[in-house]
Amino acid sequence: MPSRPPDGDVLVSPLYLAGSTHTGDPALQPLLDCGFGLTGDEYGNVYVNSPDQRFRLGYMPEGPDDPLWKITAQRTPFAEPEWMATFDSPTPTELVSAFTSTLAAHYQHDPNTDLFGPSSPAQEAWLPLKNAGWRHSSARPTTFFTAPDELAGLTHSGRFLPRQDELRGERQRWLLWGGEDGYLERWYATFTSGVPTALIAATATRLADPNPVLRYEREVPSRNRCAAHMRPTPPPTPTPLDVRRVAAARARSLSVHQAAAHQVEPVTSSATLPTLQHGWRSAATRI
Repeated sequence: MPSRPPDGDVLVSPLYLAGSTHTGDPALQPLLDCGFGLTGDEYGNVYVNSPDQRFRLGYMPEGPDDPLWKITAQRTPFAEPEWMATFDSPTPTELVSAFTSTLAAHYQHDPNTDLFGPSSPAQEAWLPLKNAGWRHSSARPTTFFTAPDELAGLTHSGRFLPRQDELRGERQRWLLWGGEDGYLERWYATFTSGVPTALIAATATRLADPNPVLRYEREVPSRNRCAAHMRPTPPPTPTPLDVRRVAAARARSLSVHQAAAHQVEPVTSSATLPTLQHGWRSAATRI
């Protein structure tokens, strides 16, 4: 078992064991940067809408059901969603950010073609996991990819799935998961039929990224800590300005000490030492 890191900022890998950052800002910002509007309610839920009202995101810590994040797309503002993606509360925020960043890029490029056009082959979505060495298996028509430590995976169902069943969360075309089995340790993300393969591939790419992420030690789910690689953050590297400031401070300190040394007078001088010694001897002789 790895030694427990100090209580503070730590670097955690793999990402799928790190847990959430417990703030939605990093995942909301890519959409806000491309003109999506932001509203909220009195319960603390946040809603983001595209300028044409066809793409919607809900960040709902006080929502009516389990998913913390819901993202939908519809061809017209009042139409039934064409597709939906969900992420529950323990999901690492970086995965949601990967999805929303790619969504924002495609929305700015050509939303009609990129986000509602013909879907690319499913293989393109799981290719990042295959390239990262995840284990592949299948039980036709279902495909599975599992991380080397077996603590994260992807499932793709090739079966016919009624759209309403998918939108209600009763059945999933795509399922991503990670973490030790347990409440608030294991997270789930789902994508219905019609979610652009590019958005799923971007999420899978971030999922397989081996680079550590920053967390406060207490944010890492407790049952994931033994399996995760955690180390304290290194001290910051001094900038050139920091170096100049330290040098200037040392120079000032040295000047102060030198000035103080010139002002201190010796307690005795060599001229008085023989007199003191003579007096000491005379006293001793008299005794």
